[in-house]
Amino acid sequence: MTNIILLGPPGAGKGTQARRLVEERGLVQLSTGDMLREARDSGTPMGKRVAEVMARGDLVTDEIVIGLIEEKLKSEKARGFIFDGFPRTLAQADALNSLLNRAGQRIDAVIELRVDDEALIDRISGRYTCADCGEVYHDRTRPTKVPGVCDKCGSHDLRRRADDNAESLRQRLMEYYKKTSPLIGYYYALGDLFVVDGLASIEDVAKAIDNVLDQALAG
Repeated sequence: MTNIILLGPPGAGKGTQARRLVEERGLVQLSTGDMLREARDSGTPMGKRVAEVMARGDLVTDEIVIGLIEEKLKSEKARGFIFDGFPRTLAQADALNSLLNRAGQRIDAVIELRVDDEALIDRISGRYTCADCGEVYHDRTRPTKVPGVCDKCGSHDLRRRADDNAESLRQRLMEYYKKTSPLIGYYYALGDLFVVDGLASIEDVAKAIDNVLDQALAG
């Protein structure tokens, strides 16, 4: 059983690496947002609580999120879990550790995809995506071969996120660092933190993460 947390700012590539780990290592990605939407539509007692909170427009409590994670730990037949978007605070980190201890499990590695902010802003602000097949392009480093036409599927529906601009990205980075800095210190103190260059190529980041997991599991 391998349980990991991926940390990194918006655009650092957490989603790409999580999908690879799901495919190659049989891990289950636990996204807070996905779990909440799934619970809301499930009709279970916990799901009804989630639906009521979301209908009021209130924030879902840590207790509910931990309850959903506990349900997943019991129901999913997996070789481990990737925690995506949780924990975000020290209280949540403590609650997650307590839950895993009760289940006879632990966090094996917390992997921070560390980036240079200005380089990340350059990478993201030039990014656009094919709405039909999801292929990702970049104005400078990976433009389409024919302007306005997806190389992969031929679609003309290429889109940019409205908040993929330098000003919005700097605000999102500031929010990320304010919330996540305590977690980095927390997991460093526990000896669980590993740092990977998030701006390396996808393949190099994947190799670095695999090395971290092999090292953590061997220890």
